[in-house]
Amino acid sequence: MKQLCIVLGLATLLILANATTKPVANVAQAVKDWERAKEYTKEYLDAMPEDGYKLKPTPEIRSFAEQMMHLADANFGFTAAATGKASPMERGAAEKAAATSSKEQVIKTVMDSYDFAINGLKGMSDAQLGETMKLFGRDMTREVAFAKCFEHQTHHRGQTTIYLRLKGIKPPNEKLF
Repeated sequence: MKQLCIVLGLATLLILANATTKPVANVAQAVKDWERAKEYTKEYLDAMPEDGYKLKPTPEIRSFAEQMMHLADANFGFTAAATGKASPMERGAAEKAAATSSKEQVIKTVMDSYDFAINGLKGMSDAQLGETMKLFGRDMTREVAFAKCFEHQTHHRGQTTIYLRLKGIKPPNEKLF
């Protein structure tokens, strides 16, 4: 019995070791997720009226436009780092432009940032997503860099739910799939 437990324990360790080193990256699924996120974010952008783009729930936090342009800055920056392709915008330029940008300009910039991420992913193979790189001084795979970017855009889009509610607007329905 003791030998069986040892054998099963070693087999489990081998399976776990293989599972953590085997690439799990899947470009096709990542592209689908990013396309869904783009569509969802566009619904938020469309739902907010022009006069709500300057809305700040409290004076010390970002306006709706600044939140969305911050999201765009990160999409450009993370994707540039993960793909090695130059970002079409300087770091922080989108958020700085938010104060003087129209709703139409914000929507264009944010949608362009999603297109940059989606096209960056489409230009990679599953194997490339599994490659290690440095981001913010940390070693990670390109897949993890894209995942962190995805998490970031989800976070900031989610924050803007309150902005819509303050304008009396029901936020778009969740798009998990």
